Amino acid sequence: MTDLPTHPISPEARQKTVDRLCAHFASDHLEATEFEHRLDLAYAAQTSSELVALEQGLPVLAPQPEDGQSPPVSAPVPVDPTRVDTTRTTPNRATMVAIMGGAERKGNWTPPRHLRVLTVMGGAGLDFRDATFATHEIEVWVCSVMGGVEIIVPPGVHVESDGIAIMGGFGTEEPGLPADPDAPLIRIRGLVMMGAVEIKERLPGETDREARKRLKAVRKAKRLGGVP
Repeated sequence: MTDLPTHPISPEARQKTVDRLCAHFASDHLEATEFEHRLDLAYAAQTSSELVALEQGLPVLAPQPEDGQSPPVSAPVPVDPTRVDTTRTTPNRATMVAIMGGAERKGNWTPPRHLRVLTVMGGAGLDFRDATFATHEIEVWVCSVMGGVEIIVPPGVHVESDGIAIMGGFGTEEPGLPADPDAPLIRIRGLVMMGAVEIKERLPGETDREARKRLKAVRKAKRLGGVP
């Protein structure tokens, strides 16, 4: 067996290894947990043999550009995450009410232009991942008293949120991907008292646990310069 080189690492060599690991992650050669682990090892490595070992067992990447620089690596983007069909008919206004109960909208549905959501000691869920929009902009107004509202959007959608929370929370997760210029805009406003409104970015069919792992890996790659 040939011994691996053990000479000291240059900053350029370390960065090239990080770039290739990011490319492997973007190509689904590595799970999020393993990707994070190898990135940690890459930045802790002291010799070139440690860097070489991090890529053993991985498939061969596509050839790099002639200048030797790694191409920009981005996280996988779902195909057609949002659809806008202006020929669809949809009510201008609609209301969801959950009083000591639950209400939800999910699957292939068409959101109205203005949606009011009221929860009192209950919960409501809005899942826009498989929705078909009839307009490029919709507004969701939420009032939650001792209840909760979960709003799930696909990556690439524009989201604006502005809410007041009294003894509660009105929060939006940091998106893992930049918004698509052609994607619709969802404006979310409202008031929460002793409750919570959560706005989450999720891929179709993705669970909260899977999303946390994906977003953690993508954000770490951004900090390390592998994802623009």
